Amino acid sequence: MALKDKSTMRNALLLAGGSIVGAGLGFLFAPQPGRRTRRDITRFANRVGDGAKRAVDGFADDVCSFADSVGKKASGILRSGKKMTLEAKKSLMTAL
Repeated sequence: MALKDKSTMRNALLLAGGSIVGAGLGFLFAPQPGRRTRRDITRFANRVGDGAKRAVDGFADDVCSFADSVGKKASGILRSGKKMTLEAKKSLMTAL
């Protein structure tokens, strides 16, 4: 399952990278003045940067939520383990 996820992520990154390169080449060879082309490239780069920032922020939020969830479950397991240990101790003491 993890291998499939890595392959999918790799393909998505390759597609995004190819799209960016293609768009950049399109801007460079478009029949318009250089000043306008530079402005268009700057706008495009800003949009891509903003999108990447949102994606990274979303990923960071997901990781934090996952870590919180795992921490809560681990705390619950620890409490259950302590309770079971105390019960086992009581049972052992009454048996003796």
